[in-house]
Amino acid sequence: MIVNSEHGSIVDVPGLQVGHFTLGERLTGCSVVLAPDGAVGAVDVRGAAPGTRETDLLDPANLVDKVHAVLLSGGSAFGLDAASGVVRWLEEHGIGFETGYGRVPIVPAAVLFDLPVVRPGDDPKARPQAQAGYAACQAASAALPAAGNVGAGAGACVGKLFGLDRCMKGGIGNASVRVGPWVVGALVACNAVGDVIDPANGQLLAGARTADGTGLLDSQRALLAGERGQRPLPGTNTTIGVVATNATLTKAQAKRLAMSAHDGLARSIRPAHTPLDGDTLFAMATGTETSPADLMLLTVMAAEATALATLDAIRQAKSIETTGGTVPAASAWQRSDKILHL
Repeated sequence: MIVNSEHGSIVDVPGLQVGHFTLGERLTGCSVVLAPDGAVGAVDVRGAAPGTRETDLLDPANLVDKVHAVLLSGGSAFGLDAASGVVRWLEEHGIGFETGYGRVPIVPAAVLFDLPVVRPGDDPKARPQAQAGYAACQAASAALPAAGNVGAGAGACVGKLFGLDRCMKGGIGNASVRVGPWVVGALVACNAVGDVIDPANGQLLAGARTADGTGLLDSQRALLAGERGQRPLPGTNTTIGVVATNATLTKAQAKRLAMSAHDGLARSIRPAHTPLDGDTLFAMATGTETSPADLMLLTVMAAEATALATLDAIRQAKSIETTGGTVPAASAWQRSDKILHL
């Protein structure tokens, strides 16, 4: 029997820990998934404008098969610096790839663009740097991670195809799926240019608002009807995340897990994987379950967990006040009966 839990998380996978760090001087931050004993890693990039670090080594044809952490960060390309702090923390704790000359931590990373999200009094130049990544590691644990406006999801927004003044608040979310001995969990930071939809019932949860601000537009329907708004620049959006399992996988199998996880984004984000997004999902397999892996089942679980984590990111988000006005969250609209069913 499949049990889906929107209250679960990626740390339901044994061997993983999650830590967030949110900057005080500006609404941005980073999130780290730690695998102190290592995890077989992979990545699949579907968006056309990604910002990443250490992804080439995850190719199944390349040598290193295990990663020790994955970093998700705000701050656009500046946020990649936070991975240096993760590397430093891991080295201090004796974690990394043994070279004979010391341990070298393997830390792939991906960033999202949250630079326009500035509250009154914020420092617009504040971005996650090495110390932010280090602090996220210090905060990491196997407890249920926080969600919404924290870590890499702190400044995330969705529904930007018709201008930033009509977007809604995104965030970071968690979910896990269990079937038999296997667990698949996901951590997703949703900063999509498109809208977010509950695939179970077609409910539009958050996205571009109508010009008068009284409802949700439905970006895909508007595009197909010929409407064209004030498009954001390429690369100023992105949904990034990690899908993980306790199964024992090869790098090639982990790659299939990451690829299938993108199906979860396609179910819950419309449109997804656009030229304006840098959608990137990492896979981690801790191998604590040693029975032969049912890869078909695991890929289905990965898509489901990713979709649920995306929805959790939106449902846990809170409205914010920026220098450009209020960015409402789905939770506020639910209270005012503005959610649409399509």
